[in-house]
Amino acid sequence: MGSSGFLVCMLHSVIALTCGALMMFYTNKVTVFGHGIEVATKLKGSTSHDQLLIQTSESFSGLLLFAIGFLLFMAAFVKDREFQIFFAKGCTSLHVAVAFWRVYFEQKLEDLAHHLPRLVVGDVALALSWVSFLFIHGERSMIKKLQQSDSPSLNKLELVLV
Repeated sequence: MGSSGFLVCMLHSVIALTCGALMMFYTNKVTVFGHGIEVATKLKGSTSHDQLLIQTSESFSGLLLFAIGFLLFMAAFVKDREFQIFFAKGCTSLHVAVAFWRVYFEQKLEDLAHHLPRLVVGDVALALSWVSFLFIHGERSMIKKLQQSDSPSLNKLELVLV
């Protein structure tokens, strides 16, 4: 990817790898850090069987997030512009879908509802980082097309951008 795409991919990769590793190996501590002690004990489960299922589920979620971080790391080194745009649009759509999912489902859970605004803002911020990449990439493409056409409107565009 270009320098902006590389930075966005690497930033998301580091976030996903770190969160995934923490979810796999420090499940209880991450839950307490993210939700507080009271909510974390409620989310832990009441029986030992429930606790094992919940811990296994969270560990697999962490593994999935770690794998996504690894894929983002690999995507950072792809040079194809069409792939970059497709990938950024897909990541933006994914973050927006997660934000909608949080609003629709997590607001119904009393224990998680008070964390909802913070989590939705985080999802929207991650989506906006991809949107900024698409905007920068689109602006560069537009300038290159205008430079190739040798049109008089190029001088006007240069004045606007400066």
